[in-house]
Amino acid sequence: MDIERFNKQIEFIVEIDKVKQILRNTILMDASRKENDAEHTWHMAVGAMILSEYANESNLDMLKVFKMILLHDIVEIDAGDTFAYGNVNWQETAEKEKKAAERIFGILPNDQANQLKEIWNEYEEAETPEAKFAQAMDSFMPILHNYRTSGLQWKKLGVTREKVLSRNRRIENGSTILWSYIENIVNDAVEKGFLEP
Repeated sequence: MDIERFNKQIEFIVEIDKVKQILRNTILMDASRKENDAEHTWHMAVGAMILSEYANESNLDMLKVFKMILLHDIVEIDAGDTFAYGNVNWQETAEKEKKAAERIFGILPNDQANQLKEIWNEYEEAETPEAKFAQAMDSFMPILHNYRTSGLQWKKLGVTREKVLSRNRRIENGSTILWSYIENIVNDAVEKGFLEP
C-alpha cells in the first residue's frame, strides 16, 4: 500500500466534511431550519435518480451525473454559498470557486485530483447532457423546497416570479418536462401569494 497516497485520500475525506457546515438559503421542507450543502447534495442525488426518466437525453451516464452532484458544491467550503437571487458578480464567484476547486481537489493524489477537477469542470461548463441534467436538478430542488414551504424564503428575501424563472431557466436544458413543472408551480405560487409577481 502507498501510505502517502492513502494519507492524501484520508485528508481529502476529512476536508470535505466541512460541506456539512455550509448553510444554504433553502429551508427544509418541514420549514424547521436551513439545509446544509451535504443535505442538498443527498436530496439532489436522490431526486436525479428518481426523475432521470424526464431528462432530455435518454441514455445519460448516471454514474457521471451522480459524481457531478456529489462534487458540485464542495468548492463552497472556501467560496461560500452564493444567494441565487442576489446582486452577485458571477465572474468573481466563478473565480473564487475555481480557486477553491484547485485547492480542495489538490489535496488528493494527482490522478484523482485531475479526475475530480475534470468532472467538476464538466458540470460548470454545462455542455454535456449529464452536466445539463445535473444543473437542472441543482436548480429544481430549491424551487421545490420554496414551493413546499409556502414561499417562506422567497417572501423573506423579496424574490419575484421573474427572478425565479430567469435565474433557473437552465432547468429546461436538462429537462423540458421538469421546466414545465417548475413554470406551473411558480405560477401557482404567485396565485397563492407565496411569490411576488
